[in-house]
Amino acid sequence: MRLSMVALAALALTGCARPGAEAPPPTRAASAVLVLPPVKVFTPRPPTAPQRSNTDIARDFLDLHFELEGGASLPHFSRFESPITLRVTGEPAPGFRRELAALLTRLRNEAGIDIQVLGSADADTTARITIESVSRTQIRRALPKAACFVVPNVSSLAEYRRNRRNPRTRWSLLHQREKLAVFIPNDVSLQEVRDCLHEELAQAIGPLNDLYRLPDSIFNDDNVHAVLTGFDMLILRATYAPELRTGMTRAEVAARLPAILARLNPAGARHATLWLPPTPRAWIDAVEQALDPHAPVRTRTRAANDAAAIARDLGWQDHRRALSHYLLGRTLHPREPQLARQHYLTAESFLQGQPGTALHQAKLAVQLAAQDIASGRGEAALARLEPASATAAAHQNAALLSTLLMLQAEALELTGRMVEARRVRLDSLGWARYGYGADWQVKARLEDIASLRPLTSRRP
Repeated sequence: MRLSMVALAALALTGCARPGAEAPPPTRAASAVLVLPPVKVFTPRPPTAPQRSNTDIARDFLDLHFELEGGASLPHFSRFESPITLRVTGEPAPGFRRELAALLTRLRNEAGIDIQVLGSADADTTARITIESVSRTQIRRALPKAACFVVPNVSSLAEYRRNRRNPRTRWSLLHQREKLAVFIPNDVSLQEVRDCLHEELAQAIGPLNDLYRLPDSIFNDDNVHAVLTGFDMLILRATYAPELRTGMTRAEVAARLPAILARLNPAGARHATLWLPPTPRAWIDAVEQALDPHAPVRTRTRAANDAAAIARDLGWQDHRRALSHYLLGRTLHPREPQLARQHYLTAESFLQGQPGTALHQAKLAVQLAAQDIASGRGEAALARLEPASATAAAHQNAALLSTLLMLQAEALELTGRMVEARRVRLDSLGWARYGYGADWQVKARLEDIASLRPLTSRRP
């Protein structure tokens, strides 16, 4: 399940909404003068192999497959044992079919999993996976905090509603995967559609758990990664290794994993083992409360403080401690921007040198560069924004990329590079249409970022 509230963690400046969220339209002036370019889309990129040891990856594999997010343990390994077939129902969003085709190509090429899309004539009775495209409102009626989700043993949202209290729709009681339904919103930005498609289809065919300790994975509730990573594809490839089968115990799978990973990821034998400690429930609860958009600011600030204190007391030096300080900076930013900046810089210090955290650092660059621009430090902002933009593009995060480019355009104007600023700003708009969806949201985002600049340097 992809949590709708978590996505606001990285794309906002001080109060801007996530892609697809509801927010006031921009002013009439901005709407009148801006003509948006066509939507930009990403092209396929070579996969990036995980930069971690096979020992760590084996532990991750077991925790992803044999535990659930709520803390329950699963007694048996499960996957599809028969050929995987898929059908699409409902009213898919524009661009959905292209995103699905691109994802299936990646699954075949990178994970060795061949999923066949059925035609309408025979799909109703034989499809193992149904992807139903419905409205965001329908999804929230079923699961209020979810942006999208997957359920076993049903084929439609209506069937899930009728059986939501039936044991057969509970993952903890699932013994074998035979039929699953994935529910994807059709009235949000194309990026949110794609992000949901990647995470929920991966969960439908692969691991059921999310782990905050993973810096390089979509199987993480921090929602830093928007598309399946090289680590994720390795996990999925190992899930369907011929040495494994449904019904195996954790010990049985653990006995076979070293040989499987040595065959699939020989480079993993050359990386040192990090063995990040487990994530306690108290920290997870504090992070989720700090991210809750409906909680009062005082409550979110207290929760972020709690998360930072827990991370400090546990002696963490990884991306989870950085997230704690990032969230604390976010809650403090409107009232105490200088104190917020110190927390952003502290977060940055924990990320530097950590493998798999380039995207985390790119998202921090949004906050730090925004403060630089507000203070008139154009060159300092550019030093952060240019490498961060390249990282966002490499990780196919259009919402983040467009925000970074909009900030870059403002910083370029601060340094007198007007022609380059116009080119970068125009480039940002095509990505913003993919990342944020509605034209008025793109224009509102542009206005928010333009308002950061000192009054004496703003455009007429």
